[in-house]
Amino acid sequence: MSAPGDMPPDGEAARRRRSLAIALALGAFVLLVFVVTIVRLGGNAAAPGY
Repeated sequence: MSAPGDMPPDGEAARRRRSLAIALALGAFVLLVFVVTIVRLGGNAAAPGY
């Protein structure tokens, strides 16, 4: 693995943008799973049962 100083400045900027894009995509996925879970559980909470 190379040291952070070995990469040219434009490469570091590209890596930073790529890391930010991955972090945002992961956050959006987690939010999507959370919302879907709440919607599915919310529908079951109103139903009589058990």
